[in-house]
Amino acid sequence: SHAGNGSHLPPPPTITPAIPPYVKLGLTIAYTIFYSLLFAFIYAQLWLVLRYRHKRFSYQTAFLFLCLLWAALRALLFSFYFRDCVTANALGPFAFWLLYCFPVCLQFFTLSLMNLYCAQVYFKAKSKYTPLSPSSRLPLYLVFLGVSLLFLVVNLVCALLVKMTAADVKTIVLVRVTINDSLFVLCAVSLSVCLYKVAKMSLANIYLESKVKSVR
Repeated sequence: SHAGNGSHLPPPPTITPAIPPYVKLGLTIAYTIFYSLLFAFIYAQLWLVLRYRHKRFSYQTAFLFLCLLWAALRALLFSFYFRDCVTANALGPFAFWLLYCFPVCLQFFTLSLMNLYCAQVYFKAKSKYTPLSPSSRLPLYLVFLGVSLLFLVVNLVCALLVKMTAADVKTIVLVRVTINDSLFVLCAVSLSVCLYKVAKMSLANIYLESKVKSVR
């Protein structure tokens, strides 16, 4: 009787996609074009640096290179989704880390670089009043280098654990997100404090204005 009753039950409702396919396709195309144009724009900026013989190894070129690599990886990821969504969701461990996790690392490296640049402006302006030895900045560089390496290692290890082990994915993602967000917040607060100190120093503003004029 149970079997007979079960045969008359209505079929379970099918789950429809949260986003219609045409919307997903449109967003994928839009993002791919956006990141490709961004890549071309940053590439042109780097070419201008070489063309007009600006300083090749500087905060400006390092910032542009990080942004160029970030835009290239994002454009590559969305082009995968545009061509073959199944392939994009079934990547190997290294490709998964490179396309999904490493761009976040590049964003953190860029934020760290902005911290170091603002700190350099602050120290240069401060040295006009009280001379500072170059070694006094070394601990700051080491701190940001260590934090950046920690961020990189955490994301790499978590990506490998998700792809190569049977560990609980939710726990790994929670740990990764907690560490990432905490480091991002700390760097953002550090940058805010540094910018506040720079804004209060007239010599720092003059230095920044001269840098902008030289770039132009």
